[in-house]
Amino acid sequence: MDNNIETLIPQRAPFRMVDYLMEAKEKSAITSLRLTRDNYLMENGLMTEAGLIEHIAQSASALAGYLSLKAGATKAPVGYIGEIRNFHCYRRPKENEELRTSVLLEEEVGDISLINGETRSGEETIATVQMKIFIEKEV
Repeated sequence: MDNNIETLIPQRAPFRMVDYLMEAKEKSAITSLRLTRDNYLMENGLMTEAGLIEHIAQSASALAGYLSLKAGATKAPVGYIGEIRNFHCYRRPKENEELRTSVLLEEEVGDISLINGETRSGEETIATVQMKIFIEKEV
């Protein structure tokens, strides 16, 4: 598996919210992110709720990139959040925490993917969400 996250997602610093794709299967992935002070979506030492949503979306993007490259694409696709449902932030994570996020691809209809995401710090669930993401595939 290619652990160079920049081959799997189009986002770049300072807006890249995934460090590593740790595991990928046909319908699921696990990513990680170490929160640093210079993270674009940190506020007063805590990640914003928007940051958690973006981190989960980029985790889904890493799965889409992995699957696209595995299928023969020459570059990772670009994705756009189309809808956010059932977002729950149980607490905002702080600087130096390592987040582990699992995404599960529930359904694909054309270029729209429905995913479930869960972010954890250690054994604690930090956030959960369902998203619809439009994936712009290579032609």
